[in-house]
Amino acid sequence: MTDNPLINFFVVSDSAGETATKLAQATMAQYPSVDFSLHRRTFIRSKEALLKTLKDAKEKNGVILHTLIKTELIELTNDFCEQSGVFHMDVLSPAVDEVAKRTGIEPSREPGAMHHLNENYFKRIKAMEFAVKYDDGKDPRGFLEADVVLLGVSRTSKTPLSLFLANKNLKVANLPIVPQAHIPKQIWDVDPKKIVGLTNDPDVLNSIRKERMLTYGLNPDTAYSNIDKIREELDFAQDLYKKIGCVVINVASLSIEETASMILNALKLEDHSYYITDSDESTKPI
Repeated sequence: MTDNPLINFFVVSDSAGETATKLAQATMAQYPSVDFSLHRRTFIRSKEALLKTLKDAKEKNGVILHTLIKTELIELTNDFCEQSGVFHMDVLSPAVDEVAKRTGIEPSREPGAMHHLNENYFKRIKAMEFAVKYDDGKDPRGFLEADVVLLGVSRTSKTPLSLFLANKNLKVANLPIVPQAHIPKQIWDVDPKKIVGLTNDPDVLNSIRKERMLTYGLNPDTAYSNIDKIREELDFAQDLYKKIGCVVINVASLSIEETASMILNALKLEDHSYYITDSDESTKPI
């Protein structure tokens, strides 16, 4: 129990509310000892629905984070919160208004414009399918077609990273590294600048693998989780990475998001998950 008051975050959006939700979660992560409650009020398109949400937030002394785009809904929120003394943050308008000021072009004010089923969306779906098809080295031919190739011993987050990067429209293939195992010849034909070698700390990997075995209802103390065997695997992988000349990232203390960001930076890749350039050279949000 804690003496801290419960903080109620209200995510309010006329679309899925993902942007404001991430901001709320990032804020909450800074206060591990504080109790939070996250209320998502999404796809709000009417003043009636919005007003009900605002009243709920007022009743709970909530913190409102909103990504409303319709002018009348933004104005209603601002007026209500200022009159009621409810804290609110308009996450979207400052950036949208600044672009309008710089370009002289008015925004479309279309809810959910970011999620249009356009060319970029279907490219992302193909990238996801690619990641599944070429997961765990199922088909070595995928290494030659991939934008990114991930190498790593077991439990270094290869598959989650592949799917996360696929959501950024990148084709990712991965290969588990096992000492003395055959390394597909295709790996040596891939540009080293496209390859990332994943590693981990032996103790961390030992703990992860033991937990994995327990999840399956098996004995946690096996060759798979043996610390000496783990060190042998990591040394083998490290030697392989040196021969290839690829980037190496230790994922021991990194989240999937942090590792993915480091991969994008290290390989000088762009995150194409939000924008697509059309033939008229205009850039539109999906």
